Amino acid sequence: MGALSIRNVRKSYHGNEILKGIDLEIDKGEFLILVGPSGCGKSTLLSMIAGLDSVTSGEIRIGDRVVNDLSPKDRDIAMVFQSYALYPNMTVRENISFGLQIRKVPAAEQARIVERVANTLQISHLLERKPSQLSGGQRQRVAMGRAISREPSLFLFDEPLSNLDAKLRVEMRTEIKLLHQRMGTSIVYVTHDQIEAMTLGDKIAVMKAGEVQQFGTPQEIYDNPVNLFVAGFMGSPSMNFIPAKVEAVSGGYGVKLESGQCTHVFPVPGGDKLRAWEGREVLFGIRPEQITHKSESRLGLPQFQTAEMPIRLTEPTGPDTMVLVPINGKDVVCRVHPAHARQPGESMELMFDLSKSVFFDPASEQRIA
Repeated sequence: MGALSIRNVRKSYHGNEILKGIDLEIDKGEFLILVGPSGCGKSTLLSMIAGLDSVTSGEIRIGDRVVNDLSPKDRDIAMVFQSYALYPNMTVRENISFGLQIRKVPAAEQARIVERVANTLQISHLLERKPSQLSGGQRQRVAMGRAISREPSLFLFDEPLSNLDAKLRVEMRTEIKLLHQRMGTSIVYVTHDQIEAMTLGDKIAVMKAGEVQQFGTPQEIYDNPVNLFVAGFMGSPSMNFIPAKVEAVSGGYGVKLESGQCTHVFPVPGGDKLRAWEGREVLFGIRPEQITHKSESRLGLPQFQTAEMPIRLTEPTGPDTMVLVPINGKDVVCRVHPAHARQPGESMELMFDLSKSVFFDPASEQRIA
C-alpha cells in the first residue's frame, strides 16, 4: 500500500470548483512536491490531506486507511507551516515536547525524543532559548523538530521556506533533503518555487487552475513537458518558445529560424513527428543551456547545428553568461561560457542542441513532438 493515495479528489466552494479531479499516489518514503502558481489549489489540497478542509468528492488514503472523515489528530500526520507557529512563551525544548505532553508521553521518553530531535537538527544549543531569541532559520528548524518528534507516517510542509532570505532558503533546502534521507519518512511539500521542486522532490505534481498538468520525476518533467505551461514553469531561466515554420529538409523536417540578415533551417532529430505540420507554424521550445558557444568536439554530430547571430544583451551570472539574441522576432536566452561571450552589437557563433528540443501547438498549447 502506498504512503498516500489521492483518487479523483474534488473541492467546491459555493458552486466554484477549486480542485477538479486530482489523482496522485506516492510510495512509502517518497518526497512529493506540489508546485504551481498562487491560486492553483496546491495549499487547498494539502489542507484536505491534513484534515483541515473537507473533501467534496473523491478519496484520500494515508497508508491503508481512508481518512476523508478522520480528524487531523487521527491521521498520523505532522505539519510544518510557513509561519513557524511556535509558542512565544515556551522555550525550544518546551515547543518540541508540547505535543508529546498532550499525548501523555512519559517525561523520560519526552526528554529522550527531544534530545534525539535536537541532535538531528543541530539545535541542541538552542533548547533553553525562546523563539524571539532565534533567527528565521532556527525557528524553522524548531518547527520541523516539533513535527519530527511525533514520528508520523506522513509529513506535510506548507511553503516552509518562503519567509527566509535567499541564502538561508538554499541552506534550509539542503537541511530538509538531508533530513529526508536520514529519516525516510514520506513528505508532501507545497511550494511555488520551481527550484525547490526540482532539488527536493522524488515526484512533482505541477498544478494549474485546480488540475494536475503533469506528474512525474523532476527530470521527466524538465526534459519532457506535456504542455506549454509546464515547459515554461519548470526551469530557470525558463524555456525559450520561438514561433517557427516547419519545412521539409532532406530526410525529414526542420524549423526555419531568422536572425539578423540570416535564415537557417535546422533539421530536427526524429522530425517525422512534424510531418503533419509542414508549412505551418509551431512553437519551438529549447532551453537556454541547449544554445551555447560553439564546441569543436560536437561539430558534425546530427543533433548539433551552428549559426552566427547578433547579440542584443549579455547578463553575466558568474559561472555562465546569459546572452540574448533575436530569433524570429523573439528575444532568445542562451547560456554560454563567459570566456566565449560577445558584447551587444557584436555577433557570435552559437551551437544549438536539438536532441531535447520540443514542439507545441500554438493554439492548444499541447506538446506535439
